[in-house]
Amino acid sequence: MNRREFLTSAGIGTAALALPRASQVFAESGWRTFEIVTRVEVMRPSGATRIWVPTPLAIEMPFQRKAASTFKADGGRVRIVEEQPDALGILVVDFPAGVQPLVTLINRVATRDFSVDLSQHTRSTPANEQNLDHFLQPTKLIPTDGIVKSTALKITSGCSSDREKAQAIYSWIIENTFRNPKTRGCGTGDIRFMLETGDLGGKCADLNALFVGLARAVEVPARDVYGIRVAKSNLGYKSLGPATPEITKAQHCRAEVYLGGYGWVPVDPADVRKVVLEEPPGNRPLDDSLVSEARSRLFGAWEMNWMAYNFAHDVVLPGSKGAPVGYFMYPQAETDGGRIDPLDPDNFHYSIEAREI
Repeated sequence: MNRREFLTSAGIGTAALALPRASQVFAESGWRTFEIVTRVEVMRPSGATRIWVPTPLAIEMPFQRKAASTFKADGGRVRIVEEQPDALGILVVDFPAGVQPLVTLINRVATRDFSVDLSQHTRSTPANEQNLDHFLQPTKLIPTDGIVKSTALKITSGCSSDREKAQAIYSWIIENTFRNPKTRGCGTGDIRFMLETGDLGGKCADLNALFVGLARAVEVPARDVYGIRVAKSNLGYKSLGPATPEITKAQHCRAEVYLGGYGWVPVDPADVRKVVLEEPPGNRPLDDSLVSEARSRLFGAWEMNWMAYNFAHDVVLPGSKGAPVGYFMYPQAETDGGRIDPLDPDNFHYSIEAREI
């Protein structure tokens, strides 16, 4: 990957400064600006400690722009690392032994609802061919051979275009998978395991990774988009947005597929299954009107009550002694004793709050 470190604090001390403004006030119609405050603390540090926090997409997209970021990490050495083409941004903070590791990151982003008109071909901006090839590559948890390849070929048998393939895979996932409320976090995204065991339950990082892997296996560029819900849904879905400004557990992975003549098209079969399971009164059938509406909408459109972090897989955390993480949607930390489980509140505490400006 092309890694670029574009900000490094001088020495160890208070690190609090604003990043360069990526764009000005968003006056165009439809843009909403959110402030997201992430606080991370290692409760029981052992020796030196390093914390990694995801930052918003490092590039501007039709659905999201980054306005500004500030951070504070008293006694820590701070830098931000960017990697392309995954639009990955990582706030890295090193704390020496004896300093309580505590980081506050404040991001301001603007979002607007995003849809692609699939009723007609559009003159989309030509995509970088190298980047498209990147989004065809297998990853550790998203292989494109073996059972993934054979399943994708079976699903898309008879399809004559990339759009038909993508829609067939989208429908297959909605009709054959399910959201498992017992899945830890957002899931692991191990799609070979899902297909080999026949256990097609999981959460967003599983179900949407399955879409991405199956699409890539039949040569259709696709990517996961990791992020977090920042506001309630205005489209009538109680299950597709947080109810309060506290969004600590609102992480959500979406997906995009590249279709010639249309460009990158937003999809989210995992949220269709979330509507099935969680939309009151719960356990709705697939032919329910609200489910059918979500199914139709979520191939080609996103409601942007959500902020994107990155497209990255197999993320090497800068300076870590541990293994890469499958995806980077949760803050991470490591001490002299090793990597800390980000879902273990006894040792690693973080909170995320969002408000609309």
